[in-house]
Amino acid sequence: MKLFYSPTSPYVRKCVVLALELGLDGRIERLPAAANPINRDQSIVPVNPLGKVPTLVTDDGLALFDSRVICEYLDALGGGKMFPAGQDRWVALANQALGDGLLDAALLVRYEVGPRPEALRWEDWKRGQNEKITSCLERLEQLAGGFGDKLDIGTITLGCALGYLDFRFAGLDWRGQYPSAAKWFASFNARSSMQQTLPPQ
Repeated sequence: MKLFYSPTSPYVRKCVVLALELGLDGRIERLPAAANPINRDQSIVPVNPLGKVPTLVTDDGLALFDSRVICEYLDALGGGKMFPAGQDRWVALANQALGDGLLDAALLVRYEVGPRPEALRWEDWKRGQNEKITSCLERLEQLAGGFGDKLDIGTITLGCALGYLDFRFAGLDWRGQYPSAAKWFASFNARSSMQQTLPPQ
């Protein structure tokens, strides 16, 4: 399999963490990519018209995107361990959606203050996205005490989302405001899969 890859993408990290946990990482060739919100990476476009990472090309040539689809495919290859059955499945998927939503809002803030020219930046837009980040962290604070050592697509996504806040929003004191989330993340982030996928500083 081939994975179009950026070491700073939290969505790529989510896929790689899951692959590591399932013992599939050795089957995946990582193809460095330079996707960004303005200029699509033309090396990706032939297989993914969005030109975004992550994009996975399977051994039989099927192109899969986005991270949710890729993770479910990898989980099927790895024995179905990260997408539980029954009621637990819906809980895991809801937690995945919470983590993805936090990431979506954080990336929109980053794009607003990064590639967008200063004269075109919209403070109300940034405020609205920051409010989503806060609301997601408040919900995570309510949930984290019940996670224990749970490992599924929900906790993987939430772990990668908090890791992204550390990487791109270092000035945000989320640990001081959300101690239960911080305690859970300290344990989860110590996993080998998380340490192997830390973004470059």
